[in-house]
Amino acid sequence: MSAPDGLPWWIAAPVAAFLLLGSTLTLLGAVGLVRLKSFYDRLHAPALGTSWGAAAILIASLLSWSWLQDRVFIHELVIGICVMATTPVTMMLLGRAALHRDRQDAPPPPARDPAQD
Repeated sequence: MSAPDGLPWWIAAPVAAFLLLGSTLTLLGAVGLVRLKSFYDRLHAPALGTSWGAAAILIASLLSWSWLQDRVFIHELVIGICVMATTPVTMMLLGRAALHRDRQDAPPPPARDPAQD
């Protein structure tokens, strides 16, 4: 018996929906990474696509294998929590590093003349 043969329709339907949702979100994140122009715009699409896309795929995996193996797979919850926590933090740190670099590379602002105030 293969894995899909052992799933009843009422488990297979949400699993398929979560897989479709997760793969669509991940694809949108990848397309956003390629299509958006600036580095700062590119930070948002992969962060959301990876976080929520991976979460939906992990929920689908959790539902299917918990039913097939007659036990709850806790390690998938741990993976999901790690992905959901680390991806936005990583993107935030990349954004801050890029902003710091851009501020150092920018020319200094012109000096103000106190006599004009």
